[in-house]
Amino acid sequence: MAVPIVPVKVGDVVRLKKPHPCGTNEWEIDRIGADIGLKCQGCGRRVMLPRSEFDRRFRGFIRRADESREA
Repeated sequence: MAVPIVPVKVGDVVRLKKPHPCGTNEWEIDRIGADIGLKCQGCGRRVMLPRSEFDRRFRGFIRRADESREA
């Protein structure tokens, strides 16, 4: 079964399947392309995931980029 492509934007904060070693599983998207750039919301570490791996690990949105601009 194919994993659907998740429509994300730079600035979205997402939850992934497994937590980072620092203990959080919340990530801010800071780059979009063939790879997705993510910044850990716990320790600030930056990682790159291939798009297919990101889509497989994605579990939901915590905050959308549009919401933070309006507030």
